[in-house]
Amino acid sequence: MGWDMAKNPDRDTSLENDRDAPFEDDAPLSKSQLKREMQELQALGERIIALDPAVRARLPLSDDMLDAVEETRRIRSHEGRRRHMQYVGKVMRKEDRAAIQAAFDDIDQEHVQRNAAFHRLEQWRDRLIDDDEALEPFIEAHPHVDRQSLRQLIRNARAERQRGKSPASARKLFQLIRDTVGV
Repeated sequence: MGWDMAKNPDRDTSLENDRDAPFEDDAPLSKSQLKREMQELQALGERIIALDPAVRARLPLSDDMLDAVEETRRIRSHEGRRRHMQYVGKVMRKEDRAAIQAAFDDIDQEHVQRNAAFHRLEQWRDRLIDDDEALEPFIEAHPHVDRQSLRQLIRNARAERQRGKSPASARKLFQLIRDTVGV
């Protein structure tokens, strides 16, 4: 190639350079790689099958995939289910996995946000039970709260905690806070 370049510097050598590069798209996948990919598709299918139907409806699934998911409920034998999951993996090859993953990401993000909101409510409950100073900031932040019920539940929760009883009032306090905050 050195002699050719010296003779004709304008010559396009990109094809010659590509000869040395591995063809990732054209190379056949190994048997192990095909098996791993099929197992990943089956696992994604299992995750879809395990979803609540209302949540599953949010996923961009083809009619064939929806039929395969529906068929899964009918299968009782272990071997039949195993074979059916192979079929689900085969059907998953035709699905838009990026769109499905994006929908799962949205669902997971909503779950994270719900958990964060739940933890904030728990923190309010614990602060109200543990700290007398927390009551006024909560009432200022939520002026429409039923103050009498709030104070009564706080007193009862503190008394239950001191006596070592089950936290029934603390649960009711949590519900009141959740209803007040609107989560």
